[in-house]
Amino acid sequence: MNYRFQNLLGAPYRGGNAIITGNTRLISSVGNRISVTNLVKSETITLPCQFSSNISRIAVSPDGNFILAVDENNRSQFINLHRRIVLHRITFKGKVSALEFSPNGHFIAVAIGKLIQIWRSPGFKKEFFPFELVRTCADFDDRVTCLKWSPDSGYLLAGSRDLTARMFCLKKLDEKKNNKPFLFLGHRDVIVGVFFGLDNKTGKILRVYSVSRDGALFNWGPNFDGDMLDPPSPGTPERMDEEGGVAAKDDNAIEKEKKRKEFDGKDFEDEGSEILLHKIKWELLKKDYFMQAPAKVVACDYHQGLNLVVVGFSSGVFGLYQMPDFVCIHLLSISREKITTASFNDLGNWLTFGCAKLGQLLVWEWKSESYILKQQGHYFDVNCLAYSPDSQLLATGADDNKIKVWNVSSGFCFVTFPEHTNAVTALHFMANNQSLLSASLDGTVRAWDLFRYRNFRTFTTPSSRQFVSLTADQSGEIICAGTLDSFEIFVWSMKTQRLLDVLSGHEGPVHGLMFSPTNAILTSSSWDKTVRLWDVFEGKGSVETFQHVHDVLTVVYRPDGKQLACSTLDGQINFWDPFEGSLMYTIEGRRDISGGRLMTDRRSAANSTSGKYFTTLCYSADGSYILAGGNSKFICMYDVAEQILLRRFQITHNLSLDGVLDILNSKKMTEAGPLDLIDDINSDEEEGIDKQTRGKLGLDLPGSTSNRGRPVIRTKCLRIAPTGRNFAAATTEGVLIYSVDESFIFDPTDLDVDVTPEAVDAALNEDQPSRALILSLRLNEDSLVKKCILAVNPADISAVASSIPFRYLQRLIEALTELLEGSPFLEFILRWCQEICKVHGHSIQQNSKNLLPTLKSLQKAITSSHQDLADMCSSNEYTLRYLCASSVKI
Repeated sequence: MNYRFQNLLGAPYRGGNAIITGNTRLISSVGNRISVTNLVKSETITLPCQFSSNISRIAVSPDGNFILAVDENNRSQFINLHRRIVLHRITFKGKVSALEFSPNGHFIAVAIGKLIQIWRSPGFKKEFFPFELVRTCADFDDRVTCLKWSPDSGYLLAGSRDLTARMFCLKKLDEKKNNKPFLFLGHRDVIVGVFFGLDNKTGKILRVYSVSRDGALFNWGPNFDGDMLDPPSPGTPERMDEEGGVAAKDDNAIEKEKKRKEFDGKDFEDEGSEILLHKIKWELLKKDYFMQAPAKVVACDYHQGLNLVVVGFSSGVFGLYQMPDFVCIHLLSISREKITTASFNDLGNWLTFGCAKLGQLLVWEWKSESYILKQQGHYFDVNCLAYSPDSQLLATGADDNKIKVWNVSSGFCFVTFPEHTNAVTALHFMANNQSLLSASLDGTVRAWDLFRYRNFRTFTTPSSRQFVSLTADQSGEIICAGTLDSFEIFVWSMKTQRLLDVLSGHEGPVHGLMFSPTNAILTSSSWDKTVRLWDVFEGKGSVETFQHVHDVLTVVYRPDGKQLACSTLDGQINFWDPFEGSLMYTIEGRRDISGGRLMTDRRSAANSTSGKYFTTLCYSADGSYILAGGNSKFICMYDVAEQILLRRFQITHNLSLDGVLDILNSKKMTEAGPLDLIDDINSDEEEGIDKQTRGKLGLDLPGSTSNRGRPVIRTKCLRIAPTGRNFAAATTEGVLIYSVDESFIFDPTDLDVDVTPEAVDAALNEDQPSRALILSLRLNEDSLVKKCILAVNPADISAVASSIPFRYLQRLIEALTELLEGSPFLEFILRWCQEICKVHGHSIQQNSKNLLPTLKSLQKAITSSHQDLADMCSSNEYTLRYLCASSVKI
């Protein structure tokens, strides 16, 4: 019941900027959520806060504590990054094209249309009016495209679509004087980036760089010729000495150089002697061109410490240049699609690139020319999921013909299999945890080796078929797959790769297929309104048929094999006894799954009949409840014994997806249809992001004009981890991981005035480890339980384990599991596990149903520790041999 959102996997990067903060964390947008990737530990998390639509811009405070993000509906959230909570919210009155924190963290510059607004940055305090607008700059004639603060937070550079860049002085925000910006003219296309160039020795601002979309980089410098308030002049040329032919400077040039030296030596902190940069005449020193026509510059960044400029082009090429000499260091292509973001980290050794068309994020170290991160989500909808038996891995298959295998704890994809030529429709992990099966619409069933990362078996049929369901028996010897077109079930041998049998009898697509966990009976469900049981090993064919009134969409067994559940087209979940062949009970779920209205629907969500059924089911690890999902924004959790709805999970609040709103806004309805579905002819093709046409199995096919590529929210697959600690949902947004909340929970009925943390410490001081451990288990405070476990003498583990009552055994095993995942005392914790199994083995066997999720979590932790230790020993094999040989000689 206590599942909460934990992570988002497999979702593509859809646009916006990406930022590296603290040189270790990559912050990027994934739809309407924010993803944070630790580049050192190779871990990624997704913040639980959601936006009303896809995120367009992100800014991070200089200290890395806060994130300010804005979505496409101009709604912004101010987020505490470490606590992962939203502190403040604000809605801007226009489209936000750029935003950036000042280097001192006191202000935030926001570009809204033609305006630049300077807001005072809020902090940790809860305030009624956290955002304070201190200044508005309205000097541009077209939309502002980029912003850049000076290192001292006193000046702001801004570029616009009116082909100009301006420098604003913000040293005295409350004063009206000296606020007229300096104007940089000369570009012939939209300004993409503006930057301050610094002197590495003095840290003074000596240059201004501006980059336009046509591939021009202008280098501006201060001009001290004449009055400083006059407009810029081209300067005075040098005269050649007639005798020696050496360039000599006239009096004006000497005076100009003197003023420049005075400018370099001024103390900016002294207000009386300060030279205002926007009052200096800036002249164009140099023009440089990237020479990548017809490609356009769409992203750029500048590193002040290294004087490096990185630019990304619409052709997928990026360039790295040393300034101010404009020396090309790298010019490489990372894709054939437009690069939508390019940025440096703080040290300047890593480059971050994003490609929204491919859903790809890259972090590249330019000195060693190696990848730090290369992650790409599924471009189309995820169709199927499969947990490994130890719950450490999660495999996903999608409409982009790819299979990805993810590490659940880190959230990283470590292998991608692209061999399928059509959509992947079903996945199944083998019991040995070393191989994976996949079925596809390309007519093949493939087996993958997760050690060597290769396809070692390919199962085919005499004539081409489209497979939509897949399963294997407990031994892994028999492989079965159901078809979409011929309504047959094909049976192969894993060892010989031969086709053993073809099971015929269904009169519709076989969308559900599963072996019984306790015997060799194969169960299949079909759109022909039947569920059939097959005896595959004896060759008897169909042995029993369960008739239904409507089409059967999927079937699933309870983990103990004593019950099977199937969903039908009328929105019901039917529970059958597979041994008696009788219907046990039925859950009516039409009202529970209903919700959300498509843009093209002419009826409200309450009156519509479409989508009110479950397409995927999944039992919990102990079989007490069942999860159900379908073409809706909800995932329903039911109690099987009581047939009641326990909880509904709303998978997203993203209004960029179709089917999220229950009631449509009549203001957006026109004679031509909904306003959101009408193409904007005047939109800028260079800056726009192409809409994805979703899925080969969905309703919105490529080329379909029903919703013009607007993704429809749906849940295609649900799977609960064998440990029962988390479950995964394959949705339009990606793969959502929900985990059990591990917050501090205690039972008030098990407490009295003597059960306190002080009593636990007193028992430990009196050398009573058994009493201290029981008291901590009664308090159920995680830190105290772990403290008492570690305080036990290794020789006393057996005696302490035997004194623990059985009702606290589950909590004790959970604490040992957490210690095993993070404690260095491996042998000590394993000895605890061994003694518990010896002392309470009979009780555990009798209550295996209730303890099964906890025991599988312990198994997962032990397997992970064993694998890490094996990898460490393997990588240090020769060092260990040398040390052993040296010790023998000594």
